[in-house]
Amino acid sequence: MNETIYLSAPGVICGAGSSIEKVWESCISGNRDGIKRVTAIGGTEFYAGKIDDSLLPSVSDARYDMRIIRILDKALIQIQSSVEKVKAKYGADRIAVCIGACDNGSEFSLAGHREFFANGKFPSNYKLDIQSADYPAAFIKEKCGLNGPSFVFATACSSSASAMIKARDMIQAGLVDAAVVGGVDIASDTVLLGFDSLEAVSDEKTNPFSKNRKGITLGEAAALFVVSKDADDVSDNTDGIAIKLLGAGESADASHMTAPLEDGSGAAQAIKEALNDSGLKPTDIDYLNLHGTGTHLNDAMESKAVNAIFGEYTKDLPVSSTKPLMGHTLGASGAIELAICSHALRHSAEKKLPVHMWDGVFDDELPRLNFVKSGDVCKEEIKIAMSNSFGFGGCNISLIIGK
Repeated sequence: MNETIYLSAPGVICGAGSSIEKVWESCISGNRDGIKRVTAIGGTEFYAGKIDDSLLPSVSDARYDMRIIRILDKALIQIQSSVEKVKAKYGADRIAVCIGACDNGSEFSLAGHREFFANGKFPSNYKLDIQSADYPAAFIKEKCGLNGPSFVFATACSSSASAMIKARDMIQAGLVDAAVVGGVDIASDTVLLGFDSLEAVSDEKTNPFSKNRKGITLGEAAALFVVSKDADDVSDNTDGIAIKLLGAGESADASHMTAPLEDGSGAAQAIKEALNDSGLKPTDIDYLNLHGTGTHLNDAMESKAVNAIFGEYTKDLPVSSTKPLMGHTLGASGAIELAICSHALRHSAEKKLPVHMWDGVFDDELPRLNFVKSGDVCKEEIKIAMSNSFGFGGCNISLIIGK
């Protein structure tokens, strides 16, 4: 039997708050103040879940002095005691780093190319290795003095969920004893304009699963955990409540470069695999955090997938998308949404769940889901939560955690 994997309290920052407690308050109140109007290069305006720069720490090493690393460091500082705890117990060689991220170095690239086109040469501090995919993991390894294996996963919107599965697999295989796991991404001009070119961005705040949905609202975030095979290793700031990774499911339907399988079968396979992996029944799930991007294709296929797996229980299963509160944080979304689920479990005595913020207009062409409304109170404490993450290219992941 595989070893149980335990999650620490998370380090979190996004447009909805600079700690998991602040993010949770936004989730249960439906506060969307973190979604603001921003202007990208060229003057195009977007709604986006941007983080206030005043909240970010400075980075002393010039090699890492970029916004994505400052966001990552803000989350890392919050779990520093847990990192030091497992490092002291197991040694630096036995701690892995697994990070999900899609955008890295674009701010340096844009600034460098502006100077190149203006003056005919790149700035003296412009280096290609700053744009390498492993930079976020390299920063964590270096700052924390870790020497174990490190990976950065770029499976689009499921990147940090991929990172969680890899960390679990390495611990259960005996390759490492613990890991720093999570994700980070930024709502850079490259990201904003890139998604806009796909005609995927809404000109209003995102409205997931509504008949009137128009697309995504982008955001930025970092969310990190320490995960370990020993609950005592991750007991800091957990109120004595151990959160376990119960199951994980993946599928790779590879149906299209940017679009999911319209019938939801790829997503349904990931959900089914997570349930099989955990040994749970669909009716054991107390809350489902939806991927819920607000695009026509994603919301349609996810509704079908949920209905296909949960059947009659669909009408009773509380669900919500938290992206209207912080934006779609891309490679960080799997980690930050799992962080929200873990906080819901730790505070389940309050019987509150993240509110699904939308206009309330059901799309009659889709299976009807049981969206959490403002003021809803759970009948019982939630003990098990599921989080969905579905990425470009059909990289579908579902994670289940419990206490």
